[in-house]
Amino acid sequence: MTSTGRFTLPSEENFAEKTKELAELWGADAIRNSDGTHLDESVLALGKKIYSAYFPTRAHNEWITLHMDETPQVYLLTGRVLAEADIVDVPLMDGFFEEQLKPNRDADPHKYWEVVDRTTNEVVDASLWTLDEDTDTVHVSGAELMHEYTVSFLAYIIWDPVEMYNHLTNGWGDKEHEIPFDIYHPATRKFVFDTFEQWLKDNPQVDVVRFTTFFYQFTLLFDQKQREKVVDWFGCACTVSPAALDDFEKEYGYRLRPEDFVDGGAYNSAWRVPRKAQRDWIDFLSGFVRANVKKLADMSHAAGKEAMMFLGDQWIGTEPYKDGFEDLGLDAVVGSIGDGTTTRMIADIPGVKYTEGRFLPYFFPDTFYEGNDPSIEGLDNWRKARRAILRSPISRMGYGGYLSLAAKFPKFVDTVTHIADEFRDIHDRTGGVAAEGELNVAILNSWGKMRSWMAFTVAHALPNKQTYSYYGILESLSGMRVNVRFISFDDVLEHGVADDIDVIINGGPVDTAFTGGDVWKNPKLTETLRAWVRGGGAFVGVGEPSSLARFQAGRFFQLADVLGVDEERYQTLSVDKYFPAVTPEHFITADVHVDPAAREAWEKAGYRIPLSGCGGGQGIKPLGGIDFGEPIANTFPVNEDVTLLRADGGQVQLAVNEYGKGRGVYVSGLPYSAANARLLERILFWASHNEDKYTAYSSTNPECEVAVFPDAGQYCVINNTDRPQSTDVALPDGSIEHFDLDQSAIAWRNL
Repeated sequence: MTSTGRFTLPSEENFAEKTKELAELWGADAIRNSDGTHLDESVLALGKKIYSAYFPTRAHNEWITLHMDETPQVYLLTGRVLAEADIVDVPLMDGFFEEQLKPNRDADPHKYWEVVDRTTNEVVDASLWTLDEDTDTVHVSGAELMHEYTVSFLAYIIWDPVEMYNHLTNGWGDKEHEIPFDIYHPATRKFVFDTFEQWLKDNPQVDVVRFTTFFYQFTLLFDQKQREKVVDWFGCACTVSPAALDDFEKEYGYRLRPEDFVDGGAYNSAWRVPRKAQRDWIDFLSGFVRANVKKLADMSHAAGKEAMMFLGDQWIGTEPYKDGFEDLGLDAVVGSIGDGTTTRMIADIPGVKYTEGRFLPYFFPDTFYEGNDPSIEGLDNWRKARRAILRSPISRMGYGGYLSLAAKFPKFVDTVTHIADEFRDIHDRTGGVAAEGELNVAILNSWGKMRSWMAFTVAHALPNKQTYSYYGILESLSGMRVNVRFISFDDVLEHGVADDIDVIINGGPVDTAFTGGDVWKNPKLTETLRAWVRGGGAFVGVGEPSSLARFQAGRFFQLADVLGVDEERYQTLSVDKYFPAVTPEHFITADVHVDPAAREAWEKAGYRIPLSGCGGGQGIKPLGGIDFGEPIANTFPVNEDVTLLRADGGQVQLAVNEYGKGRGVYVSGLPYSAANARLLERILFWASHNEDKYTAYSSTNPECEVAVFPDAGQYCVINNTDRPQSTDVALPDGSIEHFDLDQSAIAWRNL
């Protein structure tokens, strides 16, 4: 087993001896600095590859304090103010963090701002409002009584959001706030490139420029209590300027409104069905960003250095999954590893020589404090990432933060030693080749390839109540023995369904980018997908798939006939829904353990007896064994030929449907768990008529997974838990191999 390499170690000032010790222990071949740290000369002399974090648009207050009208800007939406007289006063900064944001009073507010009557959604004529610059209040005259009013206004971002987060998290006290700057302005753009050119000359010891990141921060706004107010890891809100808006109008032939950015308070969340203005701005922005990223990469190469992009912070506009990313000339992408999904988000990026994962925990005092055991998070993070790495390898790993903090925790030091050795061992055994995938699965949504592994996300690897039932789809797939791609509704409308796709998954809540919204009004979409399934394809719907908010043709799910399930939207309550008997035993649910006592109670409750009525439904007590997450209310089978696998509380959670030569499957939700990942895996194999392929190299224990590497002549079994596990693995010749695995263990066998 290789004991060194593929590992990047963070270091800091006055920590050279311990850095050398840990570099040897963890097998580091590269050393990096983190935000707020620098490397000692003795560390530079260790002979390791040197990464240096580089921030193109911050950490130069000597420049930007003289050009404060060239900081990045954002459209902000005020709170709604009720008109109780014909004059309404709307305070601009109420609810925003004044150390981060400052209203732009330099550009003509009446040209670039907007007052909206939110009751009628009409724009208030500019002649009817004025700005009081002394109090940052907009006075609206001629207001309609009992109507609500808002102001959408441009604001300067005067504290870099990431440096601010690090500053507040680490208690940096009176350290000077770093002010960001916007390269859209020619003078600042020249400063950025001139400064970088000089930096390259002044830092000959640096081998890799780790751009952290480039020019525009994802949407990250704070309130007056220093709490996150708006966070969208894909948000383009913090990218505007009057100059850019004017240039957009010249290039695209129409002018963007402030509303195109604040979006009624949604700030163009990736969950919103994308609109033309939003897509056009992304195209406009990415064209500008990419041209300047390429220039930085070319300058790095001319100086004999690699150019690495951090997928985070100011990554907006780079669009690593948008066509043309490979033309930027970047050597590598590094990103934070939060789970299997974020691992795949990094590992699958095309057009770079290698990818690197920054594992957790970050060496910050919010984790490394007396009495805590960071090794618990470290191993949990590794287990989540490992199952994805087996399916799509990253080339390197590392950590970030203050090494001096991590060094105080011997158990954590030992844990990282083990993780680093195992990471290298996987590469040695497989040659960095992905495990074999047995099916081709496509995720269908509005964004398609451009948001690969980015669906159902708000903040990086932080699911919430409204997302976890869908994010679990991606987390399950990230380590599953299938090949995953992302396709858009436009792809299907323009090109149909690719011949090599075995299963399509569409899922999410109604009227979101992930279910499609009004795209389902186009009959060509339903025609194409119906024909594909009837010809032998497989369609899996989760939550409210193919849904259309407006009741159309008597259906809410536009592919209800394919799925065998629809949702009652209180329009057809007078029409009886007849539920067939639930089928408790099926290929899909074969691994779902049901206690015999629960099964007996379930049968006594009447699940074996078809019930009917306006509400339909089955017995009261659930059969159990599956976590469907947040419930989808009032789902029902569209006919009695549908096979119900779970139908608790008078609605459908899991159903399968034969549709011509193909099959449809409906699931109400899929939070991530080992059991649900196994359930989804069985769904995919059943739906695509590949049940006969399922048994070979499958594990009897859902907590353990198998990855096969034909070219390397090996397969491995991993324990994804912090407890010992036992499992049997079926081999292609019908024999069975038993494994007893320690916590977090991986076992290798020859094919």
